[in-house]
Amino acid sequence: MGLHMRAMAFARHGELDVLELMDLPRPEIGPGEVLVEVKACALNHLDVWVRRGIGTKIPMPHIGGCETAGVIAETGPGVKGLQVGQRVLISPGQSCGRCSWCNESLDSLCPEFIIAGHQSQGGFAEYAKARACDVLPISQAWSFAEWAAIPLTFVTAWNMLHHRAGLRAGDTVLIMGAGSGVGTAGIQVARQAGARVLAVASSDEKLKKAAELGAEVLINYQTTDIARAVREATGGQGADIVFEHVGAAQWGAAMKCLRRNGRLVTCGATTGPKVEIDLRFFFTQQLVVSGAYMGSRSELLRCLELVERREFRPVVDSVYPLEQLRAAQERMEQRAVCGKIVVEP
Repeated sequence: MGLHMRAMAFARHGELDVLELMDLPRPEIGPGEVLVEVKACALNHLDVWVRRGIGTKIPMPHIGGCETAGVIAETGPGVKGLQVGQRVLISPGQSCGRCSWCNESLDSLCPEFIIAGHQSQGGFAEYAKARACDVLPISQAWSFAEWAAIPLTFVTAWNMLHHRAGLRAGDTVLIMGAGSGVGTAGIQVARQAGARVLAVASSDEKLKKAAELGAEVLINYQTTDIARAVREATGGQGADIVFEHVGAAQWGAAMKCLRRNGRLVTCGATTGPKVEIDLRFFFTQQLVVSGAYMGSRSELLRCLELVERREFRPVVDSVYPLEQLRAAQERMEQRAVCGKIVVEP
């Protein structure tokens, strides 16, 4: 009999009730692999989509969880530079590291690119395994829960703003869904680059947090017309960049907020994937709409360096025990969140 572990997993796709506390075999590691004892794992909307079944074939039972922090429990043959007991993160995005896309730092376009906890087993368990090259040492600058709140959201926000949208100092950046994990990261990435940030969220509580992170203009979309508020704040010009991940519900408003020659960048579709563009407005205003998916290893390492120096900080909404993953995901689905929800085994 091999060793076992507790995991919150699902054996079929569906709603929250398919998540169960299971006794599963502890992952066995081979050459070049590392076993991590999970101390914290952050939630993402991706976990919900994978649980509901988004068309990717995955082995069952499946363990979700993309952002895993912990300590090394075992190292396989050939692993160098990593020690048992060391504090680490598992990189959420994992690519081959050899192809032309990887060599151009476009890792997420690699044909072999996966997200941990989506196409592989994730961190909603007592243990998770990873290739040594995907294991990144972390310091004691932040707690495990805080470190877990960093990698996926910050690398995505960095890629969206710096790489896809060409962020420059002095740009006006509108952050949609500013209370979410990627929204709170986006505010910080934009501010660190010297941009002026306008934040849109559904509650004054979320906007208060956005202001603490550096947003100058706060827009509650429940009580205010977003496009009108943006025009008023920009002397009628509109935003240089709109940072979008909400999807169908706010798409029309987001497009109206762009100035001429503005750039909209999106990484999500939490309120629905189908949107419309009026091509006449699109080409006469000379707008750019760009998609972003995760980011590169070099961008992740840059973000971790800035987190280490406390130029970026994790925003943790709440921490749940692993056994309460259903309640944690329910909180995320209700959109009451400000920052990241984390579970701890």
